[in-house]
Amino acid sequence: MRYMIILKVTSQPATPPPAELMEAIAKLGGEATAAGALLDTAGLAPSAQGARVAITGDRLSVTDGPFAEAKELISYALYQVRSKEEAVEWTSRFLRIHRDHWAGWEGEADVLRVFGPEDFAAPA
Repeated sequence: MRYMIILKVTSQPATPPPAELMEAIAKLGGEATAAGALLDTAGLAPSAQGARVAITGDRLSVTDGPFAEAKELISYALYQVRSKEEAVEWTSRFLRIHRDHWAGWEGEADVLRVFGPEDFAAPA
């Protein structure tokens, strides 16, 4: 099963991320890659550089960011794991690294299952 993890910051110190945090993130990423779990990861630009596309009835609208009502999305990761619990464990480790290495940082992550071909197979 694949899971998309979306990281959101809710509170962040005015200081840049400490080097120890970045080293710990790289180490965890290496572990997840070696385990065959981590497929992809990247930082996301601020929502001010994005847009929201919506359709309501027959009307299509495009709204430029930023999106004040949403927490700022800062990164994503894509995992290939055996269960939701395994995806939650990798995500929990990532958030604990932030807690342990960057005092005052607060955030949350959504763990979302990505559909695969098996989810749309015809019943036997």
